[in-house]
Amino acid sequence: MGQTPAPTGGTVAIRGALLDCIADPFYEPEAQAMRYIPDGLLVVRDGHIAHLGTYEEVAPILGEIPITDYTGRLITPGFIDTHIHYPQTGMMAAYGEQLLEWLNRYTFPTEGKFADPAYARSVAELFLDELLKNGTTTALVFAAVFPASVDAFFEAAEARDLRMISGKVMMDCNAPDYLSDTAQSSYDDSKALIEKWHGRGRLLYAVTPRFAGTSTEAQLKLAARLLDEFPDVYLHTHLSENVSEVAWIQEMFPQYSGYLDVYDQTGLVRARSLFAHGVQLTNAEFQRLSEAKAAISFCPTSNLFLGSGLFRIEQAKNPAHPVKVGLGTDVGAGTSFSMLQTTNEAYKVCQLRGQKLSAFKALFLATLGGARALCLEDKLGSFDPGKEADFVVLDPQATPLLALRNEKGIPETLEALADVLFSLVIMGGDRAVTATYIMGEQAYGTAF
Repeated sequence: MGQTPAPTGGTVAIRGALLDCIADPFYEPEAQAMRYIPDGLLVVRDGHIAHLGTYEEVAPILGEIPITDYTGRLITPGFIDTHIHYPQTGMMAAYGEQLLEWLNRYTFPTEGKFADPAYARSVAELFLDELLKNGTTTALVFAAVFPASVDAFFEAAEARDLRMISGKVMMDCNAPDYLSDTAQSSYDDSKALIEKWHGRGRLLYAVTPRFAGTSTEAQLKLAARLLDEFPDVYLHTHLSENVSEVAWIQEMFPQYSGYLDVYDQTGLVRARSLFAHGVQLTNAEFQRLSEAKAAISFCPTSNLFLGSGLFRIEQAKNPAHPVKVGLGTDVGAGTSFSMLQTTNEAYKVCQLRGQKLSAFKALFLATLGGARALCLEDKLGSFDPGKEADFVVLDPQATPLLALRNEKGIPETLEALADVLFSLVIMGGDRAVTATYIMGEQAYGTAF
């Protein structure tokens, strides 16, 4: 079990090498997009960033404020996972199928277990432990079709004071009876859950049709009604993941011009809509997402594991029609809770497409990019004063191989840091996470 943070009060200071993104390095020179303080102090007051600067500048004015010293460690904003399924925690590494067969053979039977609230609670606790162990402090999370699965997740997240987003899956066709709702019941249940949980503490709600293949047009339109009635909730679903899936959706909805158009014409393509995958999107669909200010979650470990394809990040980040992009682990098709392992696979996907994903671009996708994708950049993603103090402490010498690779430790310059950070992007994992902090309180790890 992870440590449950106590309510934050007073002021604390954290010493270490501070690194965050202050702009998008896909569009700005990396030297201008990154903020790096090799020996810095991060001052946290009442759970929020109060100040940051060099140790030399800030330490003399702290007075009696205690300092937690992580000298030799790299401190970044907490990682943001923009697409993950907590009910699929127990079915990671399910062998041998691509998307549609995988859903029927593995996913649906696993999610059926979440009709039991006690089981849902136990998995929610394990799931959150794993997120914190890997430095993930915020996630956009699929629950199951059962309202009690949402309650279980939010109860566990609330107890830890986490900034989490989740919602009840909506499925009224092409699913087993034990996992099916109706258009009306999904609307009613979702509305009750929104009224119960959205905006409670740090919790937020996402209207969550699984994907167009398991929803009727009537259900999708009722999902849009919820977005109209509650304009600050999210829409979270899947889009254009797999070639066979895209063809099937076109057969199901021949009256629409394509997969994205199904969502668009039913009212679901909006600024607070996040679509997972987008591997098979057309250029016109990328442009439409840009116009709507909607977001995509790039899920490389899942896309590779299920053989879905290679995401065209260069098209998503095209300055002529930019789309907000975050990273998603997509557990359980995804193969790791670690956002560092996810950046590893993202780099390889980009290489296969003839693109280069730098360490700083990878960090952006995992932090400020994810915050922007979730419309939370005013609260998360960087060390700007006033933001919530969720951050992760990374050890660039956490394993013997990393220690050999980074034998000189924390560098003084941003240019040299690029190499150290890239080693963490490729070789890092949960062992590289020294500690995870939530609202300025340590939620995982031991003091250094």
